[in-house]
Amino acid sequence: MQADFLIIGSGMAGMSAAYRLSKHGKVIVLEKESLLGYHTTGRSAAFFTENYGNKIIRSITKASRYFLENPPSCFKNGQLMTQYGGSLFIANKNQSKYIDKELDYAKSVSANVFEIDKKEVQNMVPAIKENYIDRALHEPDSKVMDVDLIHQGFARGLKNNNGEILFNSEVINISKNNNIWFVKTRNNEFKAPIIINAAGAWCDEIAILANIKPLNLSPKRRTVIIFEDSSNLNTAKWPVVIDIEDNFYFKAEAGKILASPADETDSPPCDSQPEEIDIAITIDRIENATNFKIKNIDHKWAGLRSFFPDRTPVVGEDSNMSGFFWLAGQGGYGIQTSPGISKIIECLITGIKWPDYLSNNLITPETLSPKRKIIN
Repeated sequence: MQADFLIIGSGMAGMSAAYRLSKHGKVIVLEKESLLGYHTTGRSAAFFTENYGNKIIRSITKASRYFLENPPSCFKNGQLMTQYGGSLFIANKNQSKYIDKELDYAKSVSANVFEIDKKEVQNMVPAIKENYIDRALHEPDSKVMDVDLIHQGFARGLKNNNGEILFNSEVINISKNNNIWFVKTRNNEFKAPIIINAAGAWCDEIAILANIKPLNLSPKRRTVIIFEDSSNLNTAKWPVVIDIEDNFYFKAEAGKILASPADETDSPPCDSQPEEIDIAITIDRIENATNFKIKNIDHKWAGLRSFFPDRTPVVGEDSNMSGFFWLAGQGGYGIQTSPGISKIIECLITGIKWPDYLSNNLITPETLSPKRKIIN
């Protein structure tokens, strides 16, 4: 089977790129699993905040907001993000300097983030222990994302442009001849002049199959639990609550509470599962900061967030092999940055005009390049 663009991986990165590139030629997406979003995308905690990640991540997130708030027709006029209580960043007495750091950054980029007092924190989330809080920041413009609607919308846009998603298509061999890539799965062979490596935690493994030097991507396990809220509080308008040093977060989830220790445990690429020690750490951190008493866990899971050393994604053509494009290392920010990052790779591959909404947020074609120093 022949395509103009062959994308390996159907997570949010792969599907958003597929949607963009399907306007320019035939796109085939190869997915080793039997459904969309089995790994990282399907295990996301799904909140949108411009006050999370490094400076580049925040800039791309900001550049992605308009798309998520005003999606094209293939999203069927769905509401991809919902307004709720925003994001609340909390600090104990040992973390005050991090509040100052975040405030300084917010001012430098004119972000709508501001400090609130303890009484306001208690009014927002009465479950937080009064003696735990020293300072807090509120970001009222944060929203909850509907990950499935976003993912399916990109897939629908791809199919509307005659693109294909092929499941149960694990890549087992990649070769190149006369500027054409040949990709073998267990059932078929595909060829295209351009490959996009969007395989998530497996991106380095895909590169190795193509005889390309891996970039030392580091998959890291993150644990999530859902438990019953025994406090009988009205949680419907609660913000997501995030420790200012990212030691934990929790949020209301369909009448229950979703929580994570924000762990980053090194892991090989795999079908990640939660470890009992990480569940215990989650319970300890949440109970230390709140009045929750976690007796029963309704649901638990883990997912992989993959990072490069500078915690910034790699998007662009490989330094030594033409026609092989990296779309990797989105960390835990891949959903909220997907409109911006997919536009970046569309521009890099097709040569269309770089949009003002990226330039205005100081994102250039070189910002995410695999040629940058930290990668090489």
